Amino acid sequence: MTSPPSDIRAFSFGGGQQSVAALVLAAAGQIDFPVFLFANVGHDSEQPETLRYVAEYARPYAAEHGIELVELSRVGRSGPRRGEVRTLLADLERPDSRSIGIPVHLDGGGPGNRQCTDRFKIKVIADELAARGATPENPATVGIGISLDEIHRANNRTRIPHERVVYPLLELGLRRTDCQRIITRAGLPLPPKSACWFCPMKRPAEWHELRRTQPELFDRACGPEDQLVERRVRLGKDPAYLTGLGRPLRQAIPDGVDLLPMFDEADGACDSGYCFT
Repeated sequence: MTSPPSDIRAFSFGGGQQSVAALVLAAAGQIDFPVFLFANVGHDSEQPETLRYVAEYARPYAAEHGIELVELSRVGRSGPRRGEVRTLLADLERPDSRSIGIPVHLDGGGPGNRQCTDRFKIKVIADELAARGATPENPATVGIGISLDEIHRANNRTRIPHERVVYPLLELGLRRTDCQRIITRAGLPLPPKSACWFCPMKRPAEWHELRRTQPELFDRACGPEDQLVERRVRLGKDPAYLTGLGRPLRQAIPDGVDLLPMFDEADGACDSGYCFT
């Protein structure tokens, strides 16, 4: 028997177009989510433009319309790091780490194991909902911002016993273009695509755009990749890269050279819906 949901209704807010459209819909009373939870993977890790948008537009808009927009962080719970705010990039760059928590590309193939979303998004939100009183007997309802054009990313499975996942944008039949209209009609600028700036799920065209428009940020992404390659070689493993092109970013995404469409990859957005929304 399915447990009845609790009175807790929260939306997983990623800072992208679907999430901001959901915020506008909630403000207009078209969907019932009084709480929006933004699991920030780190001010050194989230796309800088996303953090600026949340601070300058999303948070004031939420406050103006009586919606609780809460920024959450992963916090150490035991050992010497107890109480310390942890960021994805800092965890990734730890010199003593033997694991890689992001879905790097192995041997030029598809992305490997992905732990970042679970650790820095899903669990952080789950802990907050539990603290607010959600239980397996009375689970919280969690809204996920997947639109109709990405319906393949949606599923109602959850590993969190005190959550019940729903997709309000799908229920309303909204596509990304609809989300864009909802945002602009509310007088808000369109937010950038949300993701970590070094996310291996980026398509080559997105990496090329980053190198063209934000060369300093692109160069920063090469640093963690160099460390990951060195770490895997030191451990006797094959190199791993941030693209599926089988070579380091600086070589895979040449400066000043446009990529042909045939060399681009299909959208590899995280299928949980907690990222890229």
